[in-house]
Amino acid sequence: MAAQFGHRLRRGATTTAVAAAAVAALTASQGPGAPLADDAGSGDQKTAGSSSPGDSAATGNSPYHTDLPPLTTPDKPGASVNLPVTGSAEAGIPASILAAYKKAEQSVAGSDAACRLPWQLLAAIGKVESGQARGGRVDADGTTYSPILGPALNGQGFALIKDTDGGAFDGDATHDRAVGPMQFIPSTWAAWGQDGNGDGRKNPNNIYDAALAAGLYLCAGPRDLSVATDLDRAVLSYNQSREYLQTVRSWFDYYKRGTHEVPDGSGVLPAGPRGNSGGSGGSGGGSASPSPTPPASGAPGGAESPNPKPPTTGGPATPGPTPPPTAPPTTPPTTTPPTTTPPTTPGPTRPPTLGSLENAGTGPLTATAGQAFGERVGVRARNTLGAPLAKASVTFTITGDTDTRFTGGLTAITLRTGADGTVTSPVLRAGERTGAFKVTAVAGTTNPRTLTFGATVTARQADALARTGEAAVTAAAGERFEAVQVKATHKGAAAAGVAVTATMITDAEQPAANGKGPYFEGEGGVPVRTLQGLTTDAGGLLTLPVIHADSTPGTYTLRLTTEGGATLDIVLTVS
Repeated sequence: MAAQFGHRLRRGATTTAVAAAAVAALTASQGPGAPLADDAGSGDQKTAGSSSPGDSAATGNSPYHTDLPPLTTPDKPGASVNLPVTGSAEAGIPASILAAYKKAEQSVAGSDAACRLPWQLLAAIGKVESGQARGGRVDADGTTYSPILGPALNGQGFALIKDTDGGAFDGDATHDRAVGPMQFIPSTWAAWGQDGNGDGRKNPNNIYDAALAAGLYLCAGPRDLSVATDLDRAVLSYNQSREYLQTVRSWFDYYKRGTHEVPDGSGVLPAGPRGNSGGSGGSGGGSASPSPTPPASGAPGGAESPNPKPPTTGGPATPGPTPPPTAPPTTPPTTTPPTTTPPTTPGPTRPPTLGSLENAGTGPLTATAGQAFGERVGVRARNTLGAPLAKASVTFTITGDTDTRFTGGLTAITLRTGADGTVTSPVLRAGERTGAFKVTAVAGTTNPRTLTFGATVTARQADALARTGEAAVTAAAGERFEAVQVKATHKGAAAAGVAVTATMITDAEQPAANGKGPYFEGEGGVPVRTLQGLTTDAGGLLTLPVIHADSTPGTYTLRLTTEGGATLDIVLTVS
């Protein structure tokens, strides 16, 4: 999560000094930290520690982790800084998280190559915002096991942003909170949210969705992130704080020097204190509480060691009175550990019970053979009190005599509902088999709820037919006509795979099958004057089978008709 104010998750004079020393060490050492661009554009132009109220940033300027990457300090007297430094484990990024960053980089490169988004920038922001989704605690789909929520942006130590989503994403119907591994506030997610893993949902708590959204957000406008000023503008648009920018840049430079993949759930967690839970549904990703809480005595985070050691000075110690010699103890002194009260573990919480499953606005499910359906099946799960039920598993299944499939060739798929209780099926793609079929949505196991949706695949259609040539179609009695070719179109585009019926008719005004005149040959050379099952090719073209003239001279009419209502009459002359 990002911070609105210069006050960070580290508190107290001790931690302030450590932070200052860390910045000094970055400047003096070989540790990460490139110089910041002078002009950061639309971001916060104040000095480190200043604040910029408002909700224009992606995160609403909510708090973030201020841990810095490991440092390499010069090996000379007076240059070392006594900082807590972690090892190379900090370079490890959980597998799913790393995959999401790299996938987002590739996706943005395909749509906005000029931006030159590096995945290491996403990794740096993900580290600062949520400690890489709490060390990679995500499921197989990349969704966090519990929501990552920032504190309520209620104006008490943070920006004031009143609720914009009805609590759908952040569970708070009074004020907005930053949500997910990349800490988007709901209003920003509504504009920038993405479906990065192709499951049909835009979930801010899914790392694939959030990483892609962050990448596109950082690339907004004509930015080239290989240029320092553009990179600074992008980061400051995420959180309007120069101190935030410096922290992100430190991790960005660190990750550019090398990373490695670690198993999900085993990533290094931020060392700084964690804030409030951010509401029911899971602890925050490191967000600070609006009111600082001093560390407890004897606890990490600022308390003195029970056995402090005197600092080493540069000069010789001043001799004091010499104590009388004492014999060393034969056994080490026994230290009685302090009595502590074990934390109370809450009992298991009964999950909400599924009460109903309802249609969430699914429109008519119709498509032409070979095309994608314009509508997807959407449902909403509710609990027994009628409130939206999140994380409910819903199985969508295609049934009936059809070769229609979900994206990926699937006939069934199970997805989970979002914070608003809704879930949408993947895109349906019609096969070549026309007719009706059904899509069912089933939720629950003990007492399942089922919804059934009717769907229809119609034949490929053409709304126009035309000859490709203009020459008259003539033949002498008993001879063959020259080949006749036509083209079918639909809304001006070539109509492929359209069924065409050819019939020799008696009269254009009152058509009836003709019993004499030109004909096609059927099996065994039998004259046939009606042909069905003719089909246009990929370019919408159809060359008719050979037409024969019988022994009766005259003028005849061949009528071609298609699915979709296209009709073409061709005059045949037998001389």
